[in-house]
Amino acid sequence: MKQRRSIVTGLLVAMLWSAAAWPGSAHADRAAAATQSPDSVRAVAEQAMREHYALPGSRVVVSSTPLDLRLHLAACREPLRAMIPPQAAASSRMTVRVQCPQDGGWTVRVPLQLQLFRSVLVASRALQRGDGVSAADVRAEERDITRLGYGYIENLDQVAGRTLARTLAGGSVLSPGALGGRRMVRAGDHVEMVARLDGIEVRAAGVAMGSGDNGARLRVRNESSGKVVDAMVSAPGVVVALP
Repeated sequence: MKQRRSIVTGLLVAMLWSAAAWPGSAHADRAAAATQSPDSVRAVAEQAMREHYALPGSRVVVSSTPLDLRLHLAACREPLRAMIPPQAAASSRMTVRVQCPQDGGWTVRVPLQLQLFRSVLVASRALQRGDGVSAADVRAEERDITRLGYGYIENLDQVAGRTLARTLAGGSVLSPGALGGRRMVRAGDHVEMVARLDGIEVRAAGVAMGSGDNGARLRVRNESSGKVVDAMVSAPGVVVALP
């Protein structure tokens, strides 16, 4: 009899403990389900940043640090929405706002580290001030442009007809600030000389003795006669003899 009572008592105790545990366990499961995972918020921010800067020829690397563990966000029933201004300039450190768009939703700012690699022109040797830039003077290298505060040049079309405004060490990134104005004619160029008088136009071959843009005055030597005349630049490779 005592043994039976002991067994029944044990069963009752087990049932009571189980009954007490079930509601608490269900409550914990509901609480976990009602909380938005911080990692899901970070993932949305990182993906939005990758898509925003995923241009042809670019390689995008995005990373973030874990969000504050004290941050408790209600689970969002709607897809999370990341907001990046369309004209946001690429920077090594950026912040993306992630929003839960439902009524009573929340917004979190996610700090990100961005690396945006593109192919840029780098001086293949030391270049001097006043030098023109040709394909032999530069090479293409992949660089993180978020760290190129002075800008960069991607192709030779951007430097056509321009000279260096300062000396550039080998391995340096070619930037817009390193370039001077365009020169339609440079010293030593073979140019076409045009002389006009009373409606009559005569053309001859010459060699520029100076450099200049449109409207610049310089001296030109006639290749046939050797005579040096004053002229004005009127177009790339063309000068007009002055009276």
